Amino acid sequence: MRVILIGSSGRIGRAVFSALTRDHSVLGIDHSPFATTRIVGDFTDPAVVSRAMDGAEAVILTAALHAPHVGIVSDAEFERINVEGTARLIDATRASGVRRIVFTSTTALYGRAIVKGRCTWVDEDTPPQPESIYHRTKLAAENLLEDAATGGLAVRILRMSRCFPQTADVMAAYRLHRGIDARDVADAHRLALENDGDAFERYVVSGSTPFEPGDCDALATDPAAVIEQRVPALAGLFRTRGWHLPSAIDRVYAPRLAERRLVWKATYGFEEVVAQLDRRSLEVLPVGADVAERAE
Repeated sequence: MRVILIGSSGRIGRAVFSALTRDHSVLGIDHSPFATTRIVGDFTDPAVVSRAMDGAEAVILTAALHAPHVGIVSDAEFERINVEGTARLIDATRASGVRRIVFTSTTALYGRAIVKGRCTWVDEDTPPQPESIYHRTKLAAENLLEDAATGGLAVRILRMSRCFPQTADVMAAYRLHRGIDARDVADAHRLALENDGDAFERYVVSGSTPFEPGDCDALATDPAAVIEQRVPALAGLFRTRGWHLPSAIDRVYAPRLAERRLVWKATYGFEEVVAQLDRRSLEVLPVGADVAERAE
């Protein structure tokens, strides 16, 4: 399959590129140069995208303004890139006969659905409650794509959870309920290119969780006890390393629909986080490092 990958120089874009190149012909577009990018330019410029579309069968859109841009980049720029850029891409795919779009979205747009003092079980049936301009524009782009999923165009939305580097203790715990490795995100994109199903499908993509909805009350108040029961290996690892288990868990992103319909499963769990730490991977930060909190 000939695939156009927009956002190919970014962290997720590079992972997706690596996951696809063995089986597909991939052409990368990004405003920043990188080895995975063939065309350097702004994807919101129709002239940039139209150059690549001839013969393409699918488009993956990972490019966007993200949470760290909130308060630094204007709301108008968020609208231009995240919403208007998506609309122009839809027009370009229709004009060129592309038959599938895979869109990288975010679990962050659940926003106010996460209530302090409680643990919320989040899946595809959970209504988004966006807070920031980032959340609102990603949801607006999803809605445009859902409306476009007719007449032979299939759309797959992947709402991915956290996968950026954090301290190892935080990342390891997050892999149980709200975190994922970029390579697992990339594999979900690869499978979303190929699966059958309805014209429009939306998936939560996060680390495979050992928790069940009935665990939520206890996770909000005493997650250590639940972890000891459900994941004793993680509890033992934290004890050995002198790390502290979380004092509260406020959400569980459940990827079970993606696991079932895409025949996908996250494979890089908390063990991989620790292995990366021990080999000094740049994907994981040392415990105790003074790092800036990154909002969703």
